[in-house]
Amino acid sequence: MVLDYPSPELVEAVPRLRHALDGLGPRSAHLTVPFDALLEHLEGSRATELEAEYVRTFDLARRRSLYLTYYAYGDTRKRGVALVEFKQAFAGVGYELAADELPDHLAVVLELGSTGEPAAQEAAMRLLLAHRAGLELLRLALLDAGSPYAGAVVAVCATLPPLVGKDREAVARLAAEGPPGEEVGLEPFAPPSYMPDTGARR
Repeated sequence: MVLDYPSPELVEAVPRLRHALDGLGPRSAHLTVPFDALLEHLEGSRATELEAEYVRTFDLARRRSLYLTYYAYGDTRKRGVALVEFKQAFAGVGYELAADELPDHLAVVLELGSTGEPAAQEAAMRLLLAHRAGLELLRLALLDAGSPYAGAVVAVCATLPPLVGKDREAVARLAAEGPPGEEVGLEPFAPPSYMPDTGARR
């Protein structure tokens, strides 16, 4: 939810989010502490500042996209196939996407995992692990930028198994090379709403 576009509803929900995090207890401090700076930021900033910062953070930098398939495929034809695979994973557990939602948006995948249904949680975990390198690059890029949103992604990564072997190599390679470049003739697979720089999940 905190990785959604900063709507008034999100800001109003901050006290509830803080209460929910407090309820996790001290053993979950590695998950809850990273959120503190972001919640304070959401509460203490004006709406126009939050909106501008969100766009600047996630829509204008190739290494800070919230769309997980972008890291593996960039703006190439293969991304269309990957999006279909995401949609199939959602449909397989009975999760219905909103008309304006792309299934590879990190906030959407996290919503799937928070439904409380074991099958949905497993599906969300599989998607996150399948795109682990991109998720880790997003974490590193947000930390490097000093973004308050880094805490949310740090907490997400803390719930995943430690990086080892090929996963670690994939992160290093992606950090060095970045997402794949654009491919001509993409329109049938990725209309404007598919592009990470056209907007965030609003």
